[in-house]
Amino acid sequence: MPDHGPHRLRRLRAPARPMPHTAMEDIRFIRETMERSSWFTAVPGWGGVAMGATALVAAWLASRQQLPSNWIAVWLGEAVLGGSIALVATQRKAQSAGAPLTSGPGGKFAWTFLPPIIAGAILTAALYFSGRPSLLPGMWLLLYGTGVLTGGAFSVAIVRLMGLSFMVAGVGALLLPAWGDAFLAFGFGVLHILFGILIARRYGG
Repeated sequence: MPDHGPHRLRRLRAPARPMPHTAMEDIRFIRETMERSSWFTAVPGWGGVAMGATALVAAWLASRQQLPSNWIAVWLGEAVLGGSIALVATQRKAQSAGAPLTSGPGGKFAWTFLPPIIAGAILTAALYFSGRPSLLPGMWLLLYGTGVLTGGAFSVAIVRLMGLSFMVAGVGALLLPAWGDAFLAFGFGVLHILFGILIARRYGG
């Protein structure tokens, strides 16, 4: 006769045995792997150092210009050079890590980083032709920092801290426009070098 009594029910409701230690390690490894795959870790480290070095040179050259047109030409040239360095360094780091730039976290990083940069390009023309180039350093730093901070939502925490640091430098440049080149040297130069070294040491070049 089948056993349908209380003893049978207690056996059915008995707690499951603890998972073996190796199984728990496997689950922990899978979870950590999935978490890392949701981050964009191809933000360049040594590429950021190179960007900072060229920005320091640009700051020195720009500070020696007498005409606003020559001053802005120096910084626009630095923007092209720095952007090229960042693109090449990011592509190389992404390839070595097997992290695509156009999909997954890389695509999300790009889509959140680019809008503030595009807005900065539009405002650059508007401020320059309206005769207010002294506001450009603060605006550049603020919007660049905004792009890094929002893109950092899909990256590691140090990237978000870097974006916030750029935003603080941008506010300082807006409050003290006469020190624009100094703030640009600190932001695009010193901060890029500092955070580039930290990123390279913690997450690779």
